[in-house]
Amino acid sequence: MNMMDAVILPMHPEGRKFVAIFAAAALILGLIWEPFFWAGLGLTIWCYYFFRDPERVVPQSDNFIISPADGVVSLIQDVAPPPEMGIGEEPLTRVSVFMNVFNCHVNRACIDGTVTNVTYHHGKFLNASLDKASEHNERNSITITRSDDLKIGITQIAGLVARRIVCFVEEGATLSAGDRFGLIRFGSRLDIYLPKGVMPAVCLGQKTTAGETVLAYLDQGEARVGVAK
Repeated sequence: MNMMDAVILPMHPEGRKFVAIFAAAALILGLIWEPFFWAGLGLTIWCYYFFRDPERVVPQSDNFIISPADGVVSLIQDVAPPPEMGIGEEPLTRVSVFMNVFNCHVNRACIDGTVTNVTYHHGKFLNASLDKASEHNERNSITITRSDDLKIGITQIAGLVARRIVCFVEEGATLSAGDRFGLIRFGSRLDIYLPKGVMPAVCLGQKTTAGETVLAYLDQGEARVGVAK
């Protein structure tokens, strides 16, 4: 990879209209006062960077549960999953990844499988780092089911700044680990519900990369807390 490839990254199509709006606003404001143009240009560059969609090198193993989001592990708790996910009523380990406004916000599948549930809930826009955001905030839940019936539940949660959850898939869609399934605009969080008995291979405060970081090993003999990428 050369220097330009590291700086000029692909942008997701969802971001094109926002970058165009920011650029137009910068030009108009520049007619009023030149410093406004430079401020607007900076925001336009940030908007482009927010919607970046770089390629990822996805680890290839049926034993891996891959992070669906770039960000920081903000919560690890045992809680009952949302009933609409269809993954049971017993508490499961939930790993929450918080995405700030500088993270890449394209979300990716944790495992290979079929989308067996997509459920959207209207709600509030509390700080996405809070535990109660899982229940009270606007959110979209999806379930991915493997051919051996192993299920992973993922919830996209809106936050203080995020006001738009986008899901690209519908029930019946087939995904491979690392495939893009959605994004959330301008800061948010993802909750991942691990299968019963599976422990996370990440720790609080650890940074994750969507499509690359191993959140958990289905074979617990390979579980190594804190060493996943």
